[in-house]
Amino acid sequence: MARALRWSAALLATATAAVLASTGPASAAEPLTAAQARALAGQRVIYSYSGLEPPQALFDRIRAGEAAGVIFFTENVDSLEQIAGVVEELRAAAAQSPNTAPLLLMTDQEGGQVRRLPGEPYDSHKDIGQAADAPTTATIAGRGAGENLAGVGMNVNLAPVLDVYREPGDLMDQFERSFSTDPAAVGELGANYLTAQQELGVAATVKHFPGLGTASSSENTDEGPATLPVSASELRGVDEAPYQQAISAGAKLVMLSWATYPALDADLPAGLSPVVVGQELRQRLGYTGVTITDALEARALTEFGSVGERGVLAAGAGMDLLLASTRDVNQGDQVVDGLATALADGTLDQGAFDEAVARVNALRDSLG
Repeated sequence: MARALRWSAALLATATAAVLASTGPASAAEPLTAAQARALAGQRVIYSYSGLEPPQALFDRIRAGEAAGVIFFTENVDSLEQIAGVVEELRAAAAQSPNTAPLLLMTDQEGGQVRRLPGEPYDSHKDIGQAADAPTTATIAGRGAGENLAGVGMNVNLAPVLDVYREPGDLMDQFERSFSTDPAAVGELGANYLTAQQELGVAATVKHFPGLGTASSSENTDEGPATLPVSASELRGVDEAPYQQAISAGAKLVMLSWATYPALDADLPAGLSPVVVGQELRQRLGYTGVTITDALEARALTEFGSVGERGVLAAGAGMDLLLASTRDVNQGDQVVDGLATALADGTLDQGAFDEAVARVNALRDSLG
């Protein structure tokens, strides 16, 4: 199966050069001040926090316009009423920000075992795929997710999952996170789910491009590096096929995988690869919406430097939103600091950076 990909400091430098070469030279625009660079950088970072009440530091970042949004986990939720109150407080802080676009307030509410809020959808993706009327069941699940999140004031769901699992008990099947082994079924059910959800004002995030369906149960990128040696023809014919339907259905966000796919890019995990993000997703599939990373603290990225360095690599590869999900505001600050420094010194191209911020703010403006 896949072998772990180990990186030395020299290879990290090579990876950085590869990503930055894809962005071209720094913009010739008027140099940004440190404050301007930090404000722009913050608009690409999703923060997290521990416990039931956000810390003052998070409110400070939001009021300063230095956060794109917040991701919520089970530990942040005591009840629907409690988290609705937290969301209201965060929105009130955002109303004092120089950026008038709504915050991106998100969670993982896939269904089945992967739910951060109590309530719908109860069915897992596998339950949906095995239902007698799977398309209708997918629509009901998407509607349930949308109603649940909208009911507490959240506006982004990190679902549905479009991974096409291969074997019973593999990575995506063991927690019933895949609709089917059939890419056509995954595409149809994913499109139904996301359409129903987005009709309720909750943006859908399809994941994990270009696909984790071939990963074994031990190849979890949260726990370590994973290389998936699937051919380009199989990736495109099976794993990427559901994304074509999702894009046609109007999916607002795409999350990239942290696995490495040698058929596309032998050196870089998908979310750090300009080839996968720019050529495969943007050019080949024609996706124009917002891209979002998986968790920047994932152990698959251990050899790619600090969390700030990972954020710069991901931004340079074309990722719009960067997910700082250790439940620590300081982690988000480190990502913002890294981006701001790289933007101010020309390491990251200002024109490309502005385009990413524009995509993020267009998404934010489209949501309540």
